Amino acid sequence: LTLTSHNLKGQSTSLNVILLYHIHTINHVSQDPSDHFRPDHLRPPQTPQTPFGLCVSDGPPLVSVFQMGYANPQQTAAGIHTRLYSRAFIVDDGRTRVVFVSADVGMVSQRLRLEVLQALQVKYGALYRQDNVVLSGTHTHAGPAGYFQYTLFMISSKGYIPSATAPLVDGIVKSIDIAHRNMKPGRIYRNRGDLDGSSRNRSPHSYLNNPEDERHRYKENTDKQVLVLKFTDMDGDGLGMLSWFAVHAVSMNYTNRMVSSDNMGYASYLLEKDKNVGALPGQGSFVAGFSSSNLGDVSPNTQGPVCVNSGLSCDYLNSSCPVGGSKVCQAFGPGQDMFDSTRIIGENIYRKAKELYASASQEVTGRLFSSHQWVDMSNVTVDNGTHTVSTCKPALGHSFAAGTTDGGGDLNFTQGAVDGDPFWDGIRDALLGEPSNQTQECHRPKPILFSTGEMNWPVPWHPRIVDVQILMIGSVAVVAVPGEMTTMAGRRLRDAVKQELQPNGAFRDTEVVIAGLSNVYTHYITTYEEYQVQRYEGASTIYGPHTLSAYLLKYRGLARAIAQDRVPDLPPGPSPPFFDNLFNLLQAAPADRKPDNSSFGDVLQEVYPIYRQVPPTTDRDRTFVTVELYDNRTDSWEVVHTDASWETRFHWLKGANRQSKATIQWFIPEATPTGTYRIQHFGHYKHIKNFKPVITPYQGTSAAFRVTASFYYQ
Repeated sequence: LTLTSHNLKGQSTSLNVILLYHIHTINHVSQDPSDHFRPDHLRPPQTPQTPFGLCVSDGPPLVSVFQMGYANPQQTAAGIHTRLYSRAFIVDDGRTRVVFVSADVGMVSQRLRLEVLQALQVKYGALYRQDNVVLSGTHTHAGPAGYFQYTLFMISSKGYIPSATAPLVDGIVKSIDIAHRNMKPGRIYRNRGDLDGSSRNRSPHSYLNNPEDERHRYKENTDKQVLVLKFTDMDGDGLGMLSWFAVHAVSMNYTNRMVSSDNMGYASYLLEKDKNVGALPGQGSFVAGFSSSNLGDVSPNTQGPVCVNSGLSCDYLNSSCPVGGSKVCQAFGPGQDMFDSTRIIGENIYRKAKELYASASQEVTGRLFSSHQWVDMSNVTVDNGTHTVSTCKPALGHSFAAGTTDGGGDLNFTQGAVDGDPFWDGIRDALLGEPSNQTQECHRPKPILFSTGEMNWPVPWHPRIVDVQILMIGSVAVVAVPGEMTTMAGRRLRDAVKQELQPNGAFRDTEVVIAGLSNVYTHYITTYEEYQVQRYEGASTIYGPHTLSAYLLKYRGLARAIAQDRVPDLPPGPSPPFFDNLFNLLQAAPADRKPDNSSFGDVLQEVYPIYRQVPPTTDRDRTFVTVELYDNRTDSWEVVHTDASWETRFHWLKGANRQSKATIQWFIPEATPTGTYRIQHFGHYKHIKNFKPVITPYQGTSAAFRVTASFYYQ
């Protein structure tokens, strides 16, 4: 493959086209996302010829569905910044097969995992199961919500939304399908390096509460390492890459209303663009997965927080401001706006991974293992050496409502609260009931805001049964964690797993990596010491102060079973529930209307006849936007960008009287070839015919226009 480097160092001329558009464009088209899936071939080596398969698959975005991450009721999807993809990696050593999926979603929910496993069972029987399949979310906060089955998460997304869940399930399953079909012999190599300037600890006060001697073992208060797995065929040609780096995918902030894969997705976009020369996004064979790790207290907003109403520093202990509280204490950077910051952080991650990929020479060899258990995390007893401690029924503290410097809460809560608030506690008691004395005592020093483990209507508010899982790919242990581990919590878990594996000679050179946001979402996992401070992360550690101790116990057991080759002896644990009585409060879209004497797809604001490149400061029936270049030789139009391209943005605005507009922007890069272009938009609208809703396709096409290096020379 020819390798090229194309770096966007800024935004160029913005080209806008406005067309009539409606929600059903996305909802209708997204029912079959298969046309967006692009195959890739990958398999890690266990022997000199390890079969593996790789694939990238696109899950279509949804309009008017809440976005998952910031819990902002105003943040409904209204356009496309970049597409969301599922990237599947299958490895087989002849007797064991493992699957790792990195999906551009906020997190993998229990319901999403269960539905994916059900679909895989229908297709493949017992080949792909809960014990050998890991689903991990990149943690973008600009993907859809609505795919959860627990009440707390459903409240923030108007329930369980089948139209949001089905495309995610289909996309993940399709990526596994294609990877399964593309299994071939190959080799895997590993490499590791540090990435500076792309992450910052957003709760340094909590981190400093960890033991001093432990902190002195590390140079930084965030993990800087990037771990890369390089997949090649038997001839050494690159087929794909899988990497992990600890940083929140929140460069796109809580004001964003476009579907976006954020900084991690942009890193994938850039590397896949490098390797799949000339291919549109989602249509090349090389797969580049950038996965989450122990990112719980790690922000990409490297300039840090400031009081936006005064420019002064926020209070160090509770991240609030004298006027405006925690809401106006916001972190920024490193760019001029969220798009620029996404680009910079994504480019940094991409460049480091590309460097490590190019120099990877340590081959990954050894057997494959997959150890898994279901655990009731509300009732785990741990002997800590001096006495016995236990986890608690789930509960969220007051500081949970304060949010973080990446996105603060709207009410007058602050981080670091170790005392309750009589006003909010009174409202809670009247509406939801008072937490039991047992739960309050178990969670101390957390002042409980929501005792979710004691709230079960209409279904439980939080999960109790969670997955713990380790995939062993030769000398690499992938520890799938059902939540967001902080930096130090992740370090302790990596050390614990490595200690269990090392006594066995086969695992002495093992690399242990945390794969966060995997299989089921349980909020945060802090150390016991960080929990005492009760910042956002501690208040969101739902199983109490000994949550990490319980996980260390369980993952040690999984690692020990691998080291002793006794994985089949592990008891499966209690199965998670699959609820039927889920509510959906998202109203069906009404019929669409258009202005008199117009048609759906009419261009409302035409392009200019000519545009100049400015130096930096899919398929047509399955994409909503194309930028097309006219080819004089064939008298035809060639698609050069879709709505999945970084250079395009697609905004949808729901107007009055059931009339809506779509705005398409093309940010023209400096390297764009001179030529004649046009922009097309493809959609569907809903109307009533014979008293029944009918979905009808439409398209809108701009006039042809020139892109040239100068307005004075064509």
